[in-house]
Amino acid sequence: MRQYELVVIFQPDLDETAFAAALEKLQGWITEAGGAIEKTDVWGRRKLAYPIKKQKEGWYVLLEVKMPPAFVRTLESNMRIDQNIMRSLIVVK
Repeated sequence: MRQYELVVIFQPDLDETAFAAALEKLQGWITEAGGAIEKTDVWGRRKLAYPIKKQKEGWYVLLEVKMPPAFVRTLESNMRIDQNIMRSLIVVK
């Protein structure tokens, strides 16, 4: 298992409960694949550097996770399909 940092920007129009549900769904994908979430840092709603899909804000979250390297592609694919996620970035720590 490797350590990764995952930054995710969620849609700004999500309310608190919808945001929490979307974050829990993302964390569920990681734990179901045998990964472990070491730290979750919710930065809150912030202004984007440039508009994404005509949005100027987004919910930022930083996750420090351990997961199998083979799962990274599957996770990226799942995040691309999810309508609540605007952007994501996975970096080896």
